[in-house]
Amino acid sequence: MIPYGRQWVDEEDIASVVEVLRSPWLTTGPKVEEFERAVATLVGAEHAVAVSSGTAALHAAMYAIGVGPGDEVILPPMTFAATANAVLFQGGEPVFVDVEPDTLLIDPQKVEDAISSKTKAVVAVDYAGQPCNYHELRSICEEHGLVLVADACHSLGGSYRGNPVGSLADLNVFSFHPVKPITTGEGGMVTTNNPEFAERMRRFRNHCISTDYRQREKEGSWFYQVTDLGYNYRLTDIQAALGISQLKKLPAWIERRQEIARIYTEAFANIGEIEPLREQSDIFHAYHLYVVRCERRDELFSKLRSKGIGVNVHYIPVHLHPLYRERFGTGEGLCPLAEEAYREILSLPIFPALKEVEVSKVIETLLGILKQ
Repeated sequence: MIPYGRQWVDEEDIASVVEVLRSPWLTTGPKVEEFERAVATLVGAEHAVAVSSGTAALHAAMYAIGVGPGDEVILPPMTFAATANAVLFQGGEPVFVDVEPDTLLIDPQKVEDAISSKTKAVVAVDYAGQPCNYHELRSICEEHGLVLVADACHSLGGSYRGNPVGSLADLNVFSFHPVKPITTGEGGMVTTNNPEFAERMRRFRNHCISTDYRQREKEGSWFYQVTDLGYNYRLTDIQAALGISQLKKLPAWIERRQEIARIYTEAFANIGEIEPLREQSDIFHAYHLYVVRCERRDELFSKLRSKGIGVNVHYIPVHLHPLYRERFGTGEGLCPLAEEAYREILSLPIFPALKEVEVSKVIETLLGILKQ
């Protein structure tokens, strides 16, 4: 089976991890800070806070900006459930707004229409690796005094109008799951230029303890206090070492993802039954996913899988999950464009280690099914 996504770990990565395993520090050591500095430098942010997963990063971001009971956070339904769940973790309420039909990115006009006196923040999701319209979104957030959060879990290595993803919002959230642009096994990070947000997230990931071990060691003290409800969301040095090694390969890997995307787009250019998502002209697409729309989606999914092509569907709109239906009364008709897209979208295999012969097999198999 050719999967839709897969990590690429080489001997250099393995050696980096082994070096840490032989060191005195397996967690809360120097590699975590080194990884944070490397990501911050890459994206042009002043601060980066590493955590244990992309979900933990989303949760930390919601905590940093003070989301709580009575607060609303606007976000699109075309995302993994963790984007909305992080709002619930803090007692807030997600407000779902529809997407643009040709990119499946959040529609800025619908964001503006959904703002109320309870709105605290807007979460823009860089679906499939394509950055959102941050110019319009930032303008809306500034006008209404809202925090802009980028769920950039798909888009590390991308850019918008020449500015790298990770520097586009007040907080920018990344995931390092194995299918993402780089991996630490599991892991996440938040970048920001706001020192207060950064400090709140650093404490949050470590049980909201008032001092870390470095501070206590420097002061010759054992004393600490728990100042708020925090979590153990720490990233290990083992994972950070893998991330540092992987980060060096990111530019070449993004280039390969874009090359595969171009091959797919050219192959489907004159196939009426297959419609790739539109790529905007002012962005640099990271292509975490390559998504097409097709009316015969369910049939294609089954037949492609039966022939060894591991296609997938990203995503069931979050507001259609039972948790949201039962708690907030959401359902069909709330975001009709996202709901229509969900019935048609199909994610084709795309990852840096995908071979030319495998790309050709995906195309030939898909076209063969359509001809039948």
